[in-house]
Amino acid sequence: MQFGLVPLKLAVGAILAHSVGTASGRLRKGLVLTEEHIETLRSEGQEQIIVAKPEHGDIPEDVAADRLAKAMAGPNVLRTDAFTGRVNLIAPGPGVAVLNAQAIRQLNGIDPMISCATVPEFQQMAQGGMIATVKIISYAVNGANLEAACEAARQSIDFAPVTLGTADLFITEVPGGPGSAGEDAIRGRLEALGMTLSAVQTCPHKTEPLSSRIAASTADLILVLTGSATSDPNDVAPSALRAAGGTVTRFGMPVDPGNLLFVGDRNGTPVIGLPGCARSPALNGADWVLSRIACGLPVSSDDIASMGVGGLLKEIPTRPQPRARRLPKAAS
Repeated sequence: MQFGLVPLKLAVGAILAHSVGTASGRLRKGLVLTEEHIETLRSEGQEQIIVAKPEHGDIPEDVAADRLAKAMAGPNVLRTDAFTGRVNLIAPGPGVAVLNAQAIRQLNGIDPMISCATVPEFQQMAQGGMIATVKIISYAVNGANLEAACEAARQSIDFAPVTLGTADLFITEVPGGPGSAGEDAIRGRLEALGMTLSAVQTCPHKTEPLSSRIAASTADLILVLTGSATSDPNDVAPSALRAAGGTVTRFGMPVDPGNLLFVGDRNGTPVIGLPGCARSPALNGADWVLSRIACGLPVSSDDIASMGVGGLLKEIPTRPQPRARRLPKAAS
């Protein structure tokens, strides 16, 4: 595409690069200039104008954006109409973004005028949330580069809807402990995913009563919130899951807040042992695990291990012992 200052007589059919005010109104950037527009500019004393001229094989911005968005969108993603070279990819309901990060990086390296920005991988989405935006930066883009971008990132942006419907929450109690505090925050998390908290039950902070409740649950998901922090793979809650015939697949996660989480399974029903920070509605590591499991996506021990990069989340002001009371000294 050619871009620059040209005499008015050479500007017919070109794209106006910058808006121009006239006595009769404003000519907006992106306008394809006609003879009438040129006469208007000439009558205003203009002799030259900055324009963009597509070359042979160039694709107009809206056509290019629409073509690229169609190629990138998976079957569960909605698309907006193209406008000023942009198409947004939208979540149709609650769920998580599913991205091929390597393909998107490859696309963004083909031509600086062809771009795609996304939310983080596995970001929890609400209905209507923007997963990605495809933007053609120039007024037109080279057709061969556009085709290469389409091929590089085909179906690289998708969406996993929530597949689980119900959850049971089991809360253990200790003398002087927090009791049922946090129930509202957990209910809110489930409602944001379109799920129902079907039962909330409390029991003493002991293996046997908790194990009985886990074994009797018929919900799609089991959540456990202990009155005293679960600090070991053989603590009360993980032991109760094993006693109920389940397995613990991961204890602990490199996300803060959220370290004291465990995940497991009982006869195909996923189980999440929630960290104490889940009592707050603030983002914590359990949110990352809960949203994926709610969408039927596997969360392996390796998946949780990989969450450490980017896993240092915002400090919760209500924590009784902040992670740092003073700035450390510089290394000598």
